[in-house]
Amino acid sequence: MIKKFGIIGNPIKHSLSPLLHNYWLKKYNVDASYSIIDVEENNLEEVVKKIKNKSLSGVNVTLPFKQKIVRFLEKIINDAEITGSVNTLFIDTKNTVVGENTDVYGFQAAYLKKIDNNTIKKALIIGAGGVSPSVILSLYKSGINSISITNRTHEKCLFLKKNFCYLNVLPWDNLQSKIDNYDIVVNATSLGLKNGKDFDFDFSKLKSDAVYIDTIYNPLKTKTYKYLEDKGIKVFNGLDMFIYQGQKSFYLWNKINPEIDDDLINLLLSNLKW
Repeated sequence: MIKKFGIIGNPIKHSLSPLLHNYWLKKYNVDASYSIIDVEENNLEEVVKKIKNKSLSGVNVTLPFKQKIVRFLEKIINDAEITGSVNTLFIDTKNTVVGENTDVYGFQAAYLKKIDNNTIKKALIIGAGGVSPSVILSLYKSGINSISITNRTHEKCLFLKKNFCYLNVLPWDNLQSKIDNYDIVVNATSLGLKNGKDFDFDFSKLKSDAVYIDTIYNPLKTKTYKYLEDKGIKVFNGLDMFIYQGQKSFYLWNKINPEIDDDLINLLLSNLKW
């Protein structure tokens, strides 16, 4: 029987996950398909039930459901347990529906191996939503101990601080004036997403030797990305993180570690707006 995989979230139409996973499914001759699954928040439990009864073989979870789906799962493991955030669902050998977080691995593999952590770095995460716990844990696992977070809704930062006691909270109103204190700045919001809103200020005070990481990959270059790139600042978009987290999800489902080859990169790039 053909296996069925998919992704849930809202908004979800911009997702390249079907392109990514169907490329690998075809390459490794896996009899399966991967598609966008349209669900509302009140249908999350039904998605879990479909994995339990094997009408779905596995599911990726994106915003805004990464934390909301946890209460319906039988078990969460590893980085998902620490972050309380899940992006991959699968069924184990005991027929248990398991939630895992491959975003932590994705962020580390994509960016942090390229950053010199021998010197003391100060990191700032902008946004306290679904991907933020994964970014926090990735930075911490990589030896960056000075981690701050800011969000329009201050209470969301305080909630995260309960789980990550080492986290510093920067008031949103201080973001523009204090941004020059940080060596690594991560946009973990949806600001800049294709057809969405963007930051209402520039990042002119960012250090010239800082690193800016945008977790958005569609478009590849957000307004802020382009602005900082033009200033000569080291910038990364979210595409590499997307690919690496998908690679680990694919392995969890199929026990195949798929290759990230040039044909795949070109396929993804051809479907993205610069």
